[in-house]
Amino acid sequence: MKKILLITLFLTSLNILSQEDYMKSSLVQLNETAPEFSFTTNDGKTVKLSDYKGKVILINFFATWCGPCMKEMPYIQKDLWEKLKKNDTFIILSFGRDHSQEEVNKFIETKKFTFPIFADKDKSIYNLFATKYIPRNYLIDSNGKVIYASTGFSEKEFEELKATIDKHLIK
Repeated sequence: MKKILLITLFLTSLNILSQEDYMKSSLVQLNETAPEFSFTTNDGKTVKLSDYKGKVILINFFATWCGPCMKEMPYIQKDLWEKLKKNDTFIILSFGRDHSQEEVNKFIETKKFTFPIFADKDKSIYNLFATKYIPRNYLIDSNGKVIYASTGFSEKEFEELKATIDKHLIK
């Protein structure tokens, strides 16, 4: 009985520490204004986050070597992009953390994803939002405020993300 109690206390402590670590790794909190940044699109155009003001924006950070990221990406494609790509009030900006544009292009071609995916080779965009952990999602409302944030991937969490998107979209 003592072993079970000690194991339970140990696992609970690890969970609390990991939640604290996650919170410390998040540089942008709910209800804060998303940090401004610019990036280069796949056709060479430079755009800023503020260019999308008035839209609900899903910012996704991933890496091709990240198992949970690879589980999440098909959900982004099927459950979000394919259903919402014609909605002018919604955009997805997915960034390959530590990936070059060439790596991102190869990834898009291999996986057949059609939602907007961009390179963040030097993590300059990612570093505005967090210090570690992927996948990460930040949902930005039409006024530029963070209304949802998550790390890791689970179907339950993804359902929460979808519900939050749906709640804030203009239909």
